[in-house]
Amino acid sequence: MRNTGNAYPGTDSADASGPPSAAHVGRIGRWPVRWHHALLTLWTICWFCIAGRHGGVSWHYLKQGEQLLFGQVGGGGLALYANHPELQIGPVSFLTAGLFAPFPAAVGERLAEATMSGLGMYMLVLIGRAAADYYLGTGVNHKRLQQRVLIAGLAFIPMWVEVSVRFAHLDDVMALFFTTLAVRALVRGRAVAVGVFLALAVDSKPWAVAFLPLLLALPRPTWLRSGAWVVGLVAVAWLPFYLTHINTVAAAHFTIPNQPASSLRWFGANDPVTPWWDRPAQMALGLGLGALAVHRGRWPAVVLLAADARIVLDPSVYTYYNASVLLGTLIWDAIGQRRLVPWVSWIALISLYGSALIVPSDSTRGLIRLAFAVGSAAYVLLWPDRRTRRGRGGRRNVTAAIPAQRGPADDGTWPPPQQPPGPGPLYATGI
Repeated sequence: MRNTGNAYPGTDSADASGPPSAAHVGRIGRWPVRWHHALLTLWTICWFCIAGRHGGVSWHYLKQGEQLLFGQVGGGGLALYANHPELQIGPVSFLTAGLFAPFPAAVGERLAEATMSGLGMYMLVLIGRAAADYYLGTGVNHKRLQQRVLIAGLAFIPMWVEVSVRFAHLDDVMALFFTTLAVRALVRGRAVAVGVFLALAVDSKPWAVAFLPLLLALPRPTWLRSGAWVVGLVAVAWLPFYLTHINTVAAAHFTIPNQPASSLRWFGANDPVTPWWDRPAQMALGLGLGALAVHRGRWPAVVLLAADARIVLDPSVYTYYNASVLLGTLIWDAIGQRRLVPWVSWIALISLYGSALIVPSDSTRGLIRLAFAVGSAAYVLLWPDRRTRRGRGGRRNVTAAIPAQRGPADDGTWPPPQQPPGPGPLYATGI
């Protein structure tokens, strides 16, 4: 029996007499490419060309670390972090940078930038598919979901190109890429994969520890197994440096200048360098807010909340930090809410990137960053959402929530209208 309503774009049949199947919604003719992916790819290429003229600002750190790790220059190997605490980059990122070492320096750098840009586009696809899986059977309009990913993606790409091309921060790119893979695995109920990907994120960039509350969104019986993979893989990557060179612990206390535009200034932290309490507070705030989000049934907010904690308490104000914020808003706008217009992503882009370009006052830019972090955190945690009022304490694990009738329809009604069974795997491939 064919479903002719608006909730599902079609059935698994793609005959000309009826609506197209979900797997074909948004495709360009008979090509296995969708319009919103094509537009986002062109948008990425445009920003790549703009940023590429002055790109690779920090690529030399990755090259230096890769050469030190592989012993190509003195003072490296397992003594890398003991001798160079300024390299706040995980070993997985240095290993990845080694993939571009065989090429001439300029060619390798440009290939790295292109690869990192492509990862951003792939992350958009992953998040779109995660959203389709998450809303499977709830009556969500497939075309509207594609439009939501498109609009949020248009805000995400400029900040992604900022981190991947202009600054070429491979460590941040890898941390956010692995976190996106963890989100995809979380929605699909793959507990071990969630642990593995989150561990690789931490092994790429230490501040990714703040994303670990995603583990709590898994079913409780899987916590131990998934957590064991995190602990094991993080230990494998980092312990050799600490066990062979005890001075490696100094890397955890490395300080950077406290810039005038930092939000820390609004907390009275006017020290010229990083306050001693800053890094622990940053980590604790991110972990605490993420755990609270999962407890309230709002796990798609974890990445955004961790990014908020980072930008509001970090002594630096580099624009590439905003890439983690825009990834967080993208996940929230695609999965955490169901409005057509993903306005959280655009508010983030305008307030964080726009203020860096047009607001001359350092103090004002710090205030804007603080206001966005506090406002967005309060919104995703406290804004009424009837979908979270299920289960003890409002918490629900994501894998148990995937089956049908789990949230309101796109028109805001509650409960959602009764729908026939969804088109199965085709639905999840239509993004």
